[in-house]
Amino acid sequence: IINGAMQVAQRTTSTTGVTSSGYYATDRMRVSMGDSGTWTVAQEALSSGAAKEAGFSMATRFDCTTADASVASDSYMYMQYKFEGLDLQGLAKGTSGANTFTVSFWIKSSTTGVYQLTARDANSRCCGGTYTISVADTWEKKSVTFPADTSGVCANDNSGELDLEWWLAAGTDYTSGTTPAAWETTSNPDRAASLSHQMSSATSKDWAITGLKMELGSTATDYDHRRYAEELSACQ
Repeated sequence: IINGAMQVAQRTTSTTGVTSSGYYATDRMRVSMGDSGTWTVAQEALSSGAAKEAGFSMATRFDCTTADASVASDSYMYMQYKFEGLDLQGLAKGTSGANTFTVSFWIKSSTTGVYQLTARDANSRCCGGTYTISVADTWEKKSVTFPADTSGVCANDNSGELDLEWWLAAGTDYTSGTTPAAWETTSNPDRAASLSHQMSSATSKDWAITGLKMELGSTATDYDHRRYAEELSACQ
C-alpha cells in the first residue's frame, strides 16, 4: 500500500465541508460517500498513543461536522484505497494457486463497536471481514484476512483492479445482507452488513487510521516504515 503511514499530502492537509466523493487530504486515501452528512477530512499529526509509539507520525482523520440523523436507504460512506493491477500480481488471483492476503492497520474512533472492511475487485467480486473498536479514542492495531480467490484474474496493467473499503456509514441498501466470508459476486447489501452504527449520526463522531499494510498470508507483521522521499516518489 502506497502512503500507508499517511506521510504525504500533496493536495492539502485538511478539507472542510466534504459531502461527496473525492481525494481531500492524504494521498491515495479516497472518500466515497453519498447522503452521509458533512465532514472534515485531514492529515492528523500524532503526538502520543500506541500508534505514535509504533513509529507513526501521521494519520488520516474523518470528523463529522454536520450530522445526518435520518439515514436514507442509499446512504453510504467509506474510505477507499484503490490498487492498480500491476501491484497485485503476487495474489495470483483467479488461478489455482491464488494466495490468501491480510490487511492490517492502526485505528482510532470515538465510537466502539463492529466495523466492516470489504475488498471489491474489477470482476464484480467481493469479500468482507470485520474488526472491532474496543476502546474509544484509543489507537488499536487491527487486521483482516481475506481468503484466496481462484476466480477473477487481476489484469497486469495500471487499471483499477481491487478496492479496499473501510465502511463508516451505510443505509439498508448496503447493510441488509450478510458479510461475505468467501469471495462472491458483489451484492451491495453485503458490503457493509456488519457495520454496527452510523458514524454520520452525530457531530461527536470521528475516525482515524494509519499504518495500512497488505501482505500475503494470514499473519499481520510489523509495518515496513519507508523514508518520506520514497513515499512521495511512489505517490507521484
